Amino acid sequence: MTNLNSFSSKLNVVVIGANGGLGKAFVKAFEADDKVNSIYAFSRKIKVSENKKTHYSSIDIEDEESIKQAVELSSSDKKVDLVIVATGILHKETSIKPEKSIAQIDPHIMNKVISINTIGPILVAKHFLPKLTRGEKTVFAVLSARVGSINDNHMGGWASYRASKAALNMLIKTAAIEQKRRHPESIIISLHPGTVDTQLSQPFQKNVNEGSLFEAGDAVNKLINVIDDLNVKDTGGFLAWDGSSIEY
Repeated sequence: MTNLNSFSSKLNVVVIGANGGLGKAFVKAFEADDKVNSIYAFSRKIKVSENKKTHYSSIDIEDEESIKQAVELSSSDKKVDLVIVATGILHKETSIKPEKSIAQIDPHIMNKVISINTIGPILVAKHFLPKLTRGEKTVFAVLSARVGSINDNHMGGWASYRASKAALNMLIKTAAIEQKRRHPESIIISLHPGTVDTQLSQPFQKNVNEGSLFEAGDAVNKLINVIDDLNVKDTGGFLAWDGSSIEY
């Protein structure tokens, strides 16, 4: 059971990237919560829903028209209370791999990583933020990564991924400042889920310290607890799975 006590009841929740390891876990957690009335789950490939309150539809976050259609499907006659953007790319078979050094930067690969990790999520924000419920707590959360922290970079490498997440954090901070002027109850936040046992992390799990690799369900429960504890003072922040603040 999730913990969304700080929200109103009959929540309308949107999950972008619902077929990924964390996206699936978010959908499953929200399905088990009586406070959640409807879940709009978007991904590139459509699933058949086994739960009456979950509605699956397709989205391509590299296509702004596709994002606009997702907004219409999830908010045409409903409020939106909580948006989770759980999309992201670190590697893709042999075509995309994190760089070991600056010397390995390929501009085409970097553009692709930034398109998915940075531009896509902020376009989701562009179109979903105006649809958030007025007068009560709402949250727009993106999954970032600690390696996107400039101050926390002590090893180098992974240039495209680091840059894409650092840029995402900056855009989330910017969106939060602008949103606060017109919608002070909404909270815009970047979240670091830790290292999670998903397809994204699998090639790199041998380097993870014992006890530091989370199952997707456990990671999501921790993140939902963080989301529930958020207040308007947190907007624009970058928080880890345990609620601790991460330096930009």
